[in-house]
Amino acid sequence: MVERLSQRGLTGELIAEFAGTMVLILFGAGVVAQVVAGGLGDHDSIAWAWGIGVALGVYVAGRTTGAHLNPAVTLGFAAFRGFPRHKVMPYVVAQTAGAFLAALIVRWNYTEILAMADPGHTIKTQIVFSTLPGNGTLPVSMWGGLRDQIIGSAILLFIIFALSDTANMAPSANMGPVVIGLLVVAIGMAYGADAGYAINPARDFGPRLASFLTGYRGAWRDQYGDLYFWVPIVGPVLGGLLGAGLYQACISRFLPQGEDRDTVKPSD
Repeated sequence: MVERLSQRGLTGELIAEFAGTMVLILFGAGVVAQVVAGGLGDHDSIAWAWGIGVALGVYVAGRTTGAHLNPAVTLGFAAFRGFPRHKVMPYVVAQTAGAFLAALIVRWNYTEILAMADPGHTIKTQIVFSTLPGNGTLPVSMWGGLRDQIIGSAILLFIIFALSDTANMAPSANMGPVVIGLLVVAIGMAYGADAGYAINPARDFGPRLASFLTGYRGAWRDQYGDLYFWVPIVGPVLGGLLGAGLYQACISRFLPQGEDRDTVKPSD
């Protein structure tokens, strides 16, 4: 009976992670399609829509799971905050599946303008779904993209750990999702040029796969022809662990002890 209840709880957590990540990508990929293919908006509107999408996704899943919505966040919490390690892979799969489905919806919705702007479904509009070094136009190498993803993801996890630490100054009155959304806006505005600030393996791989299956044959490569899909996976994982570890080493251990630092901790 206990095992059945535990499994039911995990199912609910996975649905929440799936739905929260789907909401995130519906807004994020949607705004990029509108800007790149539809000619409406600019970099600022992209940064704001991604940030709002993150905030809304966190509101969707926050009560159930704490709203990781990002494999790098899940791994960071497993490594340093006691998140059950047997849940890591199910969470990653749910997050990636949510991103994949959302990207398919965006692809379907913007079928006409994507075909008009880029009939061959090339690198020009691939950026709607996945990231590229220098956003496909600036002279940034694959290794520059990897560096950028490590730095951006380290910043993300360092600050998420601070915002979720009740021994520190965690936001109250349900304001956490808004502040996390603003964090993503800030990263997009400050670190968006080198690699499109994926900072989330599910956010990049799920839509990349969706675009590949719907006509973007070069989805796995960058504008130089090099295999690039691994960069927004490896970079955020390494950077996320680095940022989380730095927070624990430099900030957390000097805070008052004896308080629960996790705003939400799903049952094992």
